[in-house]
Parts: sequence; structure tokens; C-alpha cells
Amino acid sequence: MEESIRKADILIEALPYIQAFRGKAIVVKYGGSALSDSQVVRGILQDLVFLSLVGLRPVLLHGGGQEISRRMASGGRAATFVGGMRVTDGATIRLVNEALTDVNRQLVHAIQALHGRAQGLVARHRIIEAQPHPQARVLGFVGVPKKVRVGTMHRLCSTGTIPVLSPIGNARGRLYNVNADDAASVVAAKLRAEKLVLLTNVRGILRQPGDASTLIPTLSVKETKLLLDRHVIQEGMIPKVNACVAALRGGVKKTHIIDASIPHALLLEIFTKTGIGTEIVR
Repeated sequence: MEESIRKADILIEALPYIQAFRGKAIVVKYGGSALSDSQVVRGILQDLVFLSLVGLRPVLLHGGGQEISRRMASGGRAATFVGGMRVTDGATIRLVNEALTDVNRQLVHAIQALHGRAQGLVARHRIIEAQPHPQARVLGFVGVPKKVRVGTMHRLCSTGTIPVLSPIGNARGRLYNVNADDAASVVAAKLRAEKLVLLTNVRGILRQPGDASTLIPTLSVKETKLLLDRHVIQEGMIPKVNACVAALRGGVKKTHIIDASIPHALLLEIFTKTGIGTEIVR
């Protein structure tokens, strides 16, 4: 009986958050090494299905860098990065699109296996309009998200269907490899999302790299700039923080960086007072 009461108390704790966020868009970006762990993937997708069933409108934007690199290696092609961005020639962009389309299909099928509703949105749906990256001469077919056609996502969300979006951009009949964090930021802004959540493999922003006990639960945009200037925020966390700041400036209410490997990380971050990662607010 006590265990049942405890479970009921947990649901009641989540109630005000469900009421506050019902009908609101929540954009979740998921990629990196966490995509290779089937148990972590299942937990995140379970959370997304739960969010959808209680009336929130989750949108999943995925990456797939590891799958792309694996396919390149199997084809005898070496991956080259400049400033953290994959150099993408004509042959590579086709491989990137194929890999991301397969990842997209797998995620959609996994959501459906959990009795959720999902639809994949890939390059042929032309959701993201891109423009060539400023360093296109070096990077090749790498793009910057310019516009997002949100009508399809609105229609899907209104029927309780989770849009699963691949970060491939289109421009004048060409495909462009778009950074998934940047794509998620622009999608969240265009949807006027309540939240943008970036799932990663660390607890959040740490004052001391590698020390989870130094997690910073909440930061303002101004405070993130100070931490960037002082090099507290480093390496792979920099583009994530920049994506969060851009989303906030675009109208998103709150942004979050959390560890995907924590069981039910999304639910804990959205439906509890303290959360589990770092939230960045205006």
C-alpha cells in the first residue's frame, strides 16, 4: 500500500507541470553516443510517448554522427572535421542523408513499438531550408538553418503524433548537412516552443569539468557569457550553449542541457522542481 501511495504522490507532483505545459511544444534534440545505447534510447522514447499522451507536444530532432562515421569507415572513407564540423563533399552528403534517414526510420519504429504515434520528417519533406555555411569553401555541403516550415509539425502535434526530424537542409535543390543543435534551436524558436531540451552525455554545465558535483542548475544568458569568457564552458558544450541562447532570443521560454543516460531524464527535468541538469533562461 505504501509503495502505491508513493507512486500516486509522484503523479500528483507532476500535475501542475502537466497543466502548465499541456498543448505546448517541447523540442528535444537527441544525438551523439547516447543513440548507440539501446536502453538509453528506449528510456528517452518512453518519456516522449508519456509527454505526448498527457497532452504536451514533443518534437524530436535527432543526430546520427556515429552512424555516419561508421558508414564512411566501412566504405574506406576517412572523416575530416574542421572546427567540429564534418567536411561534406558531394558523395558524403548522400551518405549523410542515407544514414540519417535510416536513424530516423528506426526511431519512428521504436516509438510505435512503445504504442506511441510518430512520423518521420526527412530530407524529402523539405522542412529545413538551409543556406551554405560561411566556410563552405572548406566544409562543402554544410549548411546553416535559415527557415523552418512548421506547418507539418503543427498538424502532426495536434493529432498526438510526435514529429521525428532529421537535420538535413535543402537549398535550391541541394542537400546540406546541418548541425543538429543549431537545427533544434531554430525549430524551437519557429514553433515558439515552451522548452528546448538538448540531451547529451554529461550532467549539464559544470564549474569543474568532469566533476558532476559542480553542476550549475540554472544560468541566465548573461551568466553563460561570463562562463564562456572565462573558459568554464569548453569544447563540445560551447555550441550547445550557443544554441540555447539563440533559442531563447528567438522566443523559447526555457532551455535545458541534461544527461540522457539518467533514467527518465526528460520527465525528471520537466516535471520536477529541481530538475537534473542545467536550465538556461533569459
